[in-house]
Amino acid sequence: MMMSPWNQPSLGSTTASPEDGLIGSLVREEGHIYSLAAAEGLLYTGSDSKNIHVWKNMNLFSTFKSNSGLVKAVIISGHKIFTGHQDGKVRVWKSNTKDPRIHKRVDTFPTFFDILKNSVKSKNYVEVKRHRTALWIKHYDAVSCLGIDEEEGLLYSGSWDRTFKVWKISNSKCLESVKAHDDAVNSVVSTANGLVFTGSAEGSVKVWKREGRGKNMKHRYVQTLLDQEYAVTALVVSPDGSVVYCGSSDGNVNFWELDKQLSHSGVLKGHKLAVLCLAVGGNLVFSGSADKTICVWRRKGSVHTWLSVLTGHAGPVKCVAAEREAGYGGKWVVYSGSLDKSVKVWRV
Repeated sequence: MMMSPWNQPSLGSTTASPEDGLIGSLVREEGHIYSLAAAEGLLYTGSDSKNIHVWKNMNLFSTFKSNSGLVKAVIISGHKIFTGHQDGKVRVWKSNTKDPRIHKRVDTFPTFFDILKNSVKSKNYVEVKRHRTALWIKHYDAVSCLGIDEEEGLLYSGSWDRTFKVWKISNSKCLESVKAHDDAVNSVVSTANGLVFTGSAEGSVKVWKREGRGKNMKHRYVQTLLDQEYAVTALVVSPDGSVVYCGSSDGNVNFWELDKQLSHSGVLKGHKLAVLCLAVGGNLVFSGSADKTICVWRRKGSVHTWLSVLTGHAGPVKCVAAEREAGYGGKWVVYSGSLDKSVKVWRV
């Protein structure tokens, strides 16, 4: 381990090198990094400052700000950036075609008009706590996670209010609200075949199947993959949709394979403390943890080999994303955001 390039004294360096390991650190003293997403050479980071920073080639490229609600989740689809916030709203942003540094908020889920329209009918209110009701189209607590089904044009938002909601991206409508768990929903992911997976602080992972379309769309409960005392903190699906990974507060990563009828296929044990985030790049799996490290695993069939540990963060690793690197063959650029207020960039 001491000879590993991940433990060499390149930590803190911001100059890229063709070697594997740390290639840079991005630091803005603006609070903990809670979320990040990468696409086409741009990195979007969300923190508790309400600012969303955009980075390009390790430099700050642009910044745009939401008026309220710290940024708990970021996801990118095409030219749109979706951000989930502490105030229970999802905001939609678009970059200017002439000047990509300028980002404009183009929508908020739910829209002001939909809230107004729904608020006049009593049937649109559901009980959320004892003696407290709220509109079913609106999250009444923080949006903790976002998932997307690009083929169907659907956005999924999971919340501390124990529900996940389904949004039609093209018209900003909330199609469905599903009371999914008995505690906060920490992660939601969807697959191309209409399956949706949700993970909760109560310790369970549930599977839902999308049926019907438009107003007739419903997400039917299928099964519970995991039911444990440790909170489920992260979910991710492999790019080919064949494997579902789940990180939890006991430091383990469980996984299931779709072609084996979602039977439990194994556990990856590499962390001493809670797994807080997961990402997949090709056949590589990355798990970020409260122990300040990122473990790298390589999948071949059902077998996962532990490759290395990325060390250098001074606080828990809260979010991680991977993007294939141009010009380096089979290499990946991995971005990790931490509660040490920094984002680190690695080549693996």
